[in-house]
Amino acid sequence: MNITLSIDEKVVERARRVAQASGKSLNQVVREYLEQLAGAQTVETEVAELRELSLTSGGRLAGWRFDRNEAHERA
Repeated sequence: MNITLSIDEKVVERARRVAQASGKSLNQVVREYLEQLAGAQTVETEVAELRELSLTSGGRLAGWRFDRNEAHERA
């Protein structure tokens, strides 16, 4: 997908130099940033869903009891 952005020329030139210094094109840097941004939102969404599940779950293990000795046994 192609998009058009309105960015100050000086900012674009500085960003281009930074990208070039890291061996990347400006397009690649922007693409990676957007992928990272979208991924971060996905992680936040997953965390929110997990939190909601943990709050609504009864969290019972049908009679299981913690056994300190079992927990400290070495295999």
